[in-house]
Amino acid sequence: MLAGAAALSACGEMSNETQAALVENAVANAQAIAENVTAEAEKAEKAAEAPSRDAWLGKWVGVEGLVLTIEKDPSGPGRYRLINTYSLDEGATGTFAGVATNEGIAFTRPDGAKVLRATDGAATGLKYLDGKKDCLTVGVGEGYCRD
Repeated sequence: MLAGAAALSACGEMSNETQAALVENAVANAQAIAENVTAEAEKAEKAAEAPSRDAWLGKWVGVEGLVLTIEKDPSGPGRYRLINTYSLDEGATGTFAGVATNEGIAFTRPDGAKVLRATDGAATGLKYLDGKKDCLTVGVGEGYCRD
């Protein structure tokens, strides 16, 4: 871009202000590209360092037809796809991108940011799941178990 500004300047077609604006834009674009590359590299590094949640892959059953299925996301390590019916309300089903964290799997649904954590049935706060040992809990009142 700087070469283009210099070439046009040699022809005498641009004012100094225009040349300066082109140079400023070129520098700003280069900085934005560098920031984006850095941000993407940091995301990939964090995902690679995150603990694996592969043991959680598969189907988890909640109460009253609620269900959670966790699959590996092919985009990289520490990334998961959550297929979730999380409420009996219409439209409370979807597929959500998840990322492994030290706490569990972080993801965002229409009802906000969530973290899926390994617990027992008692931690779900749901009477039907009480006594189960292999569960994942989103929060009190929402959990899914395998046993």
